Amino acid sequence: MLDDLGVVIATLDGYLQVGEIIEDADTLCGNALKKAREVFRLTGVPSLADDTGLEVHYLNDAPGVFSSRYAGPGATYHDNVQKLLRSMRGVPERRRAALFRCVLAFVAAEGKEEIVEGVCRGAIIEVPRGTNGFGYDPVFLPDGYQTTFAEMDLAVKNRVSHRGLAIQELKKILPRYLTR
Repeated sequence: MLDDLGVVIATLDGYLQVGEIIEDADTLCGNALKKAREVFRLTGVPSLADDTGLEVHYLNDAPGVFSSRYAGPGATYHDNVQKLLRSMRGVPERRRAALFRCVLAFVAAEGKEEIVEGVCRGAIIEVPRGTNGFGYDPVFLPDGYQTTFAEMDLAVKNRVSHRGLAIQELKKILPRYLTR
């Protein structure tokens, strides 16, 4: 999604000094910033990190920042989806509104940080559909679509998803940090 910027994107696989960074902030923004700052501190390389959460209105915006561990420590995607579906059992369609939120943090140098966000609104369906994607994709139906994220073509998902929208926002500010 960043190919057209003409930069090389490296993954943490090439930076063994960066171990696991515990996501213990109480917000998505806090976790994204923590990760980007720590990677920059350890590598000296401009760093991009994200945190993403599913917010279900009926559940007072849970699982939110706890989305990846909603069913407890070590939970799988399947475990989290099953807990969500149990929590939503019997909830009428009109009360199943949800949104995916993605926060991207970019740290270019000490004190040079940018935060962008992408939000995709939709609803939680009762039965998982589709085999693409991961996490809650099989039960999230974005507004205006008849297919879940797990049923969508990747190009469409990248255009309409919370991550895709966050990347689009990032692309507006990233060029000022690029040197060619």
